[in-house]
Amino acid sequence: MAVTAAQVKELREKTGAGMLDCKKALEEANGDITKAGELLREKGLSAAANKAGRIATEGAVESYIHAGGKVGVLVEINCETDFVGKTEQFRTFCRDIAMHIAAANPSYVRREEVPTEALEKEKEILRNQALNEGKPEKIIDKMVEGRIGKYYEEFCLMEQSFIKDPDKTIDQLLNEKIAAIGENISIRRFVRFGLGEGLEKKQENFAEEVMSQVKL
Repeated sequence: MAVTAAQVKELREKTGAGMLDCKKALEEANGDITKAGELLREKGLSAAANKAGRIATEGAVESYIHAGGKVGVLVEINCETDFVGKTEQFRTFCRDIAMHIAAANPSYVRREEVPTEALEKEKEILRNQALNEGKPEKIIDKMVEGRIGKYYEEFCLMEQSFIKDPDKTIDQLLNEKIAAIGENISIRRFVRFGLGEGLEKKQENFAEEVMSQVKL
């Protein structure tokens, strides 16, 4: 597949990789920008991959309070320098992440944080589902491993689709910001409070409410 200059430019802007590396990755990925970006990261050629090991201890603790005070979020996001931590681009990113957490309600930042007990319980549920569906025993383990990816997408922040742009994950959004800002950035931790959480109450769709505020 022929790769266009516009595709190379877009991939370079997203990853910070060299023009030739971007062109080769796009050719290997048959023009798929997302896949090409992943190939660059695997090869350690993207700006995000090159900066991933650098220490990030500056940054900001950002908050988001949903209209009416129904949901509140605090998130700590780190960067390398105090200068970048004070820039509008970085702070906007922090606010977007806090708002996303309010809407999507993840339980963990990344899949490595999921407790073994919770993961094994989910696998047991998925296994029983497959058995109830009448799937052959010999393929059930493979099915469970495949379906566990959906669990990560639902509960792990980095693997969720960004509420303002569902075509990219939070991980992809983060890597774009690393390439654009030029420093390592790390989403370290967050806490989310829901009004009356744990109490019996009417169910509400917070994701829809948050997005309605974004569109105002």
